[in-house]
Amino acid sequence: MAVDFGPLKTLIDSEDITEIMINAWNKIYVEHKGLLVETSAKFVDQRQFDELIFAVLSEDKKNMKNVLYFDGVLKNGFRYNITLPPMSPKGPSLTIRKFRTKVFTLEDLVSSDFVSNKAAQFIKAAITSRLSFVISGGTGSGKTSFLGALASLIPFDERIVTVEDVPELRINHPNWISLQAVKSEQISINTRQCIVNALRMRPDRIIVGEIRKDETFDMLQAMNSGHEGSMTTVHSNSPTDCLSRIESLIQIGGNDLPLRQIRYQVSKAIDLIIQIRRRPQDGKREIVEIAELTGMDNDMITRSSIFERNKDGVLVSTGYVPKALGKINRNSQVLPNNFFQQSGSLKKVS
Repeated sequence: MAVDFGPLKTLIDSEDITEIMINAWNKIYVEHKGLLVETSAKFVDQRQFDELIFAVLSEDKKNMKNVLYFDGVLKNGFRYNITLPPMSPKGPSLTIRKFRTKVFTLEDLVSSDFVSNKAAQFIKAAITSRLSFVISGGTGSGKTSFLGALASLIPFDERIVTVEDVPELRINHPNWISLQAVKSEQISINTRQCIVNALRMRPDRIIVGEIRKDETFDMLQAMNSGHEGSMTTVHSNSPTDCLSRIESLIQIGGNDLPLRQIRYQVSKAIDLIIQIRRRPQDGKREIVEIAELTGMDNDMITRSSIFERNKDGVLVSTGYVPKALGKINRNSQVLPNNFFQQSGSLKKVS
């Protein structure tokens, strides 16, 4: 029997709403076009809200004995989190994160000023040339949607294997296999095991939805061992934070490598960090910087910014010519020699 979402149904059906947050039966907030707003929607009473929570947990076959919080996936693919008293002493809470069903194209992202036309041309050339990416951004910045857009640019004669905790990625590609971590009372398969298995599936590229723990080192090893052009995302607010977080995740994963060796592995595996954000003032999502990892200087990873937002909010070339241009133009001149000049117009991405 389908779950009756009551007053949440119109919020779930709205394409402009990406997150629904029920603090109490009469206090419902949403993220609407990137902004947090309170709605006029509410349940009839506490009992109706309690019944919804029970229905969601029952449908997802959750064991409710001695557990006060739950993570899961609704039948429509949206992720939910539930907390119960006394963990949330004011009463139960429900948070629903919705996933966009539309696969964004690079042209869509240029039109919305998420990325400039020139930076989009560079990104497309970098993907075709099998440069490895890490997308860095905070909560709700659009990392997964952007990752799906990039993965859809991978040539159709290559095989993609994706690995996720929850299946969020939407990719327009004919040769795509999706692997998902499993956690239940009967069986447990984590993200790291999925990556290890993916290596046996003859992938050209491995895409991990987000690296969070001990799978980080395995992902770097894959990038360094014949799976160039692989991609992942990291929860961080700047390229510097991104590199620091990757180091920490590798160490937390139990690898006892010296820090310099970890940094060397990172510098060899990752070609580009793309930093994205959601602007707090209006909820607009955008790329703020594209940086190239350039190697090591003593014990430190070096990097240079290729594109960054200027004081007027425009994503522009810095004038730096990336070392990766040689790989991009290896077989033919994909990007002209003057491409990274700070001025000049170029044809639109296609």
